[in-house]
Amino acid sequence: MAQDKQLTTRRRVLKGLGAAAGAAVGFPSIISSQVRAAVGRPGANDRITLAHIGVGSMGKYHLSEMVKYMKQGVVNVAAVCDCDENRLATASEMAGPQADVYRDYRYILERKDIDAVIIATPDHWHAVQMVHAAESGKHVYVEKPAACTIEEGKAMVAAAKKAKISVQVGSQGRSQPEAYLAHRYLVNGNIGTIRRVDCFHYPSPVDDKPVPDSEPPPELDYDLWLGPLRWRPYNAHCCHGRFRWLMDSGGGQIRDRGAHVMSCAMWWMGADGTGPVTIEATGEAPDKGAWDCATTMVVTYTFKNPDWILTWRQGNEWLVPPEERKEGEDKIIRPGYGAVYTGDKGTFTHWGGDGGTWAERKAREWVPPAGAKDVYKSPNFNHHQDWFEGIKTGKKTIMNIEAAVGVSNLCVLGNLAFMLGRKLHWDQSKQEIVGDEQARRLMGRPQRAPYHL
Repeated sequence: MAQDKQLTTRRRVLKGLGAAAGAAVGFPSIISSQVRAAVGRPGANDRITLAHIGVGSMGKYHLSEMVKYMKQGVVNVAAVCDCDENRLATASEMAGPQADVYRDYRYILERKDIDAVIIATPDHWHAVQMVHAAESGKHVYVEKPAACTIEEGKAMVAAAKKAKISVQVGSQGRSQPEAYLAHRYLVNGNIGTIRRVDCFHYPSPVDDKPVPDSEPPPELDYDLWLGPLRWRPYNAHCCHGRFRWLMDSGGGQIRDRGAHVMSCAMWWMGADGTGPVTIEATGEAPDKGAWDCATTMVVTYTFKNPDWILTWRQGNEWLVPPEERKEGEDKIIRPGYGAVYTGDKGTFTHWGGDGGTWAERKAREWVPPAGAKDVYKSPNFNHHQDWFEGIKTGKKTIMNIEAAVGVSNLCVLGNLAFMLGRKLHWDQSKQEIVGDEQARRLMGRPQRAPYHL
């Protein structure tokens, strides 16, 4: 299939073009290493030339931010891509006439002029698209969670290392102003040696009004939406915005907000690159509807050398009331999740952990004495700008792929321990579950051709 059969004008937006929905498309050739994006390689007019893959919800947010940067001369938005024509039409209008329009991301990877991609597709696409982008030499911003399986995470780390690209994963909580204050407060020993971090979150929803399977809407290329997932009939409760509540495509609250809250924990504890030795989980599964993720659950991760406990507590009984804020202070608008840090000299609480991270007052008002330790903060507390700097200088991003895969492993292992109903043992050096052959087989899963690693 020729590239021009997927490329459209802004007015036509794929109407009548490209493969029929459900038809497999052969993978285009990967560009050679001689033309790959590299550290310090500028885009047109010294801008970073980028493309957006997935432009619904968070993808639309990223596009709106990049349009601002385009007006400032920082980036050039060269293409937008989505398998939903309605979302694509909106993105095309937002991006402007210079941005080409694609249904299939693989044509973007052939473009020699594109330095980087922002991937904001559903979770089950993250690993495949990030690896393919790395293989074509493009820098990557990919939404969290990084991976849906342990094996996907391994492939992502290997691909980024081989291609020598900059990768930022969208756990933007690490880049927030109050996250910086919390981090600085904790590393300076204000609550002593921390031996326990208890994350809290409200329950996952239940599909209490299920709907029957149906034909997909005409604007959606459902085969492309499914991508590497095993085939399943279209269901309106299992697609846009609701894929989150199925284990194969979303993984529930632990893989959604858990990827944010536990990202902060691993960063602030200096635990990137480490992992638990055991994982235990209990909870309740839904008893009706299409969604199969745990509604409530408690996962306990035991770390050694240093010894500390991380928990994920999903249920209303674990929630911590939000701190009262003074007039003029940023309000805590999402108090339903966060974490409590317990040290031998006291405790510290934060709420949120993503684009809204709110630290307890004592961390915000603490004045560092002479000689206090400082901690890294993203340029202008901006997750995108931290990635731009990584592209231009080669420095590791604040949520680099190795750190992000470490967090996604926690989410995956928590779900596996819940599903299997027993303690799992983890070997961090091998990135493998040990002593449990059934659990080991669940570290990966088959992927549908041609959308596979």
